Amino acid sequence: MLIGVVREDVAGETRVAATPESVARLRELGYEVVVEPGAGEHAGFPDAAYAEAGARTGAARGADVVLAVRTPPLDGLRAGATLVGLLDPAHEPERLAELARRGITALAMEAVPRISRAQSLDVLSSTANIAGYRAVVEAAHALGRLFGGQVTAAGKTPPATVLVAGAGVAGLAAIGTAGALGAVVRATDPRPEVAEQVRSLGGEYLPVAPAGEEGAGTGYAREMGAEYRAREAELYARECAGADVVITTALVPGRPAPRLLTAGTVAAMKPGSVIVDMAAASGGNVAGTVPGERVVTPGGVVILGYTDLAGRLPGQASRLYANNLVALLTLLTPDRDGTLVLDTDDIVQHSIAVVRAGEVHWPPPPVPVSATPAPPAEAERTA
Repeated sequence: MLIGVVREDVAGETRVAATPESVARLRELGYEVVVEPGAGEHAGFPDAAYAEAGARTGAARGADVVLAVRTPPLDGLRAGATLVGLLDPAHEPERLAELARRGITALAMEAVPRISRAQSLDVLSSTANIAGYRAVVEAAHALGRLFGGQVTAAGKTPPATVLVAGAGVAGLAAIGTAGALGAVVRATDPRPEVAEQVRSLGGEYLPVAPAGEEGAGTGYAREMGAEYRAREAELYARECAGADVVITTALVPGRPAPRLLTAGTVAAMKPGSVIVDMAAASGGNVAGTVPGERVVTPGGVVILGYTDLAGRLPGQASRLYANNLVALLTLLTPDRDGTLVLDTDDIVQHSIAVVRAGEVHWPPPPVPVSATPAPPAEAERTA
């Protein structure tokens, strides 16, 4: 079978779905690979590097299996093909319906279940890890001062204070990066079990709920009740007032991001302080966030709503994403003969196959786990 790697059409998308290294691994699985001209140029992978890895350059959308970062234009994809990428199934029902009408099987990498044996396929974690790091870099640039404190003959400067809302993959990456730069880092999350992870990275965990009221779930934090939200708002108002940087990461799968910082909380922050809203693409955790933009409030607070944080490190982001896709293709090629086999009895493959046999299969069924999962509609996760 032929795998096609497309050049991304979405404005500002710098990543690519395959690297020369991943092409070599796909060929070891028995596939032929064609890469669209210039597909990897923004990520630092020239056409010649793909050719050296055994790929040919040419039209990719007519391939048997099409690899993409974002959903490409559907014209050119043939009936019976398999499209693999970040397809945003929760927000693009019309596109799923069109894929079904065209007879295209669609595998959405966002739908990989967060279970142990699917970790090598977990694109959201790979992306969030890079985005959390980059969020701190962007915040440091916007803050315009050292994160670490110093004592010199010219005077003493205190360390920057950083508050991270959410201790999922992105939040933990942000905590570790900010701490490594010398900042004093505090973090909060509805799940008390993440406290040890926060502390292991040098951060201080700030609990919202008293012992017994938890937000634990199957790798996610469930959406909490009104009483919890009121205490959470008090915590943010108190901590944000003295923070130099606030990084928010809370997301609700399939729903708008929860509002964590109100306009009043933002207005009470120090002039020159910085907020990085990592949920900007889903509506934002912060009042005043504009997706994709840098905003300065009347009080001088900088709000960064960048939606391309992972793409600002395109080479590394592409390598990790390509590795996730190789792990998927390895799973789907049991005989290593270049033939893709989709086994929907396997919960991982069943979950990601959001369109198959002319029908839309979204949302995926709940994944059986030992812990009691939160209801899907109420599941809140941190990026």
